[in-house]
Formats: sequence, C-alpha cells, structure tokens
Amino acid sequence: MEINNRLYQPGDVVYVIIRNPHVQGAANVQEAAVVHNPEVPNDLALFLYETYYPLTDEVAVYQTEEEAEQAFQQAFGSPEIEGYYG
Repeated sequence: MEINNRLYQPGDVVYVIIRNPHVQGAANVQEAAVVHNPEVPNDLALFLYETYYPLTDEVAVYQTEEEAEQAFQQAFGSPEIEGYYG
C-alpha cells in the first residue's frame, strides 16, 4: 500500500508523532508496527499502544526515529527552549 510516496509492508517498523489523549498538549515520537488492518480487509494499519490506527495519507509516518524526532522538534520545539510545553 502506498502512503506518503512509500510502499509499506506488514511487519515494517515506523515512527509516528502521537498526541497523548490524556494530557492536553503532550505529544511524543512512538514506534509503531505496520500490520494488516483487522477491521478492513486488504488495508494496512499502524499498531501501537495495543490499538490499531488506519494507515492513511493523513498520518505522518517516518522511516527512522531520527527523522521523526527532527519533525517533532520542528513542530513542537525542544524542551530546552523557553516556553516549550510539549
């Protein structure tokens, strides 16, 4: 399945930036596995935190943790930056 101009296969390990639904404003880089979507045959999903998330063009997926961390810092800043809440 082609998402974000990359061909993903079940078993691939990727990295995503995910917001914590329990803490407003908190987000982090999380490792996720690409798997078959158990709810939609022939589609792929991201599996993280014991939950399946649809793998769509709306999800920013990174091949390496370094790429994800760089995107995270661009979007949310760095903890060393004054005024960082995130």
